[in-house]
Amino acid sequence: MEVDAVILAGDQEGRSLLPVGSRPIIAWVVEALLASGRIRRLVVAGPPELASALPPDVTLVPAGRTAVDSALNGAAAFPEAEWLLLVTADIPLLKPEAVRDFLDRCRERPADFYYPIVSRECNEASYPGVERTYVRLRDGTFTGGNMVLIKAPALLTCARRGRELVRLRKSPLALSRLIGLKFIVKFLTHRLTIAEAEKHFSRLLGARGVGIISPYPEIGIDVDKESDLELARRVLGSRPKEFFVEG
Repeated sequence: MEVDAVILAGDQEGRSLLPVGSRPIIAWVVEALLASGRIRRLVVAGPPELASALPPDVTLVPAGRTAVDSALNGAAAFPEAEWLLLVTADIPLLKPEAVRDFLDRCRERPADFYYPIVSRECNEASYPGVERTYVRLRDGTFTGGNMVLIKAPALLTCARRGRELVRLRKSPLALSRLIGLKFIVKFLTHRLTIAEAEKHFSRLLGARGVGIISPYPEIGIDVDKESDLELARRVLGSRPKEFFVEG
């Protein structure tokens, strides 16, 4: 399965250009995607400063005001695309095999979009002490990944619904009505299942979504605090530039 990919690099902090080993964070992400052998074309949605960190065959488009806007900007570069892989720019530990595995697992179930999740046990087995935000479900305790595979036509639908959810965030009563009290209670009491969450968010976003359990914790370890940056530098600092090419 080959797809077109969009890297979302529009964060205000400029984390994409933070140095890890011999190069900036975004360079590791780009290389992992390209080395997976599953990316047909690649676009980065970010500021002009990123141009020098990208290979010549990777297109740079302007970032949007939000991640959703950046995704739409990137998708516009592929008007005929069937599937889009949206990836954040701050996961330097990403491996080519994690990308391949995720895309292969997505083929096992029909849906409009797919979202990877990683178990706490998997995270801590590979990276003891790594700090992640976990959600406790009936099926286990999970953290979210940092990519989404989505049908291109579904992106517009999900974007519209997502903006509405963001708009309602300042009105807890309206948001809770939209989400549903039963769902909230089940979530808070850890009785919610993955299947129930899939069904609920599919309804909210107007497209069928599926959660994919990934055995690769690197897909969910983003650099959003100093300890994450230290981990990335510790793991990648001694690896040569060609490390991922053989993956």
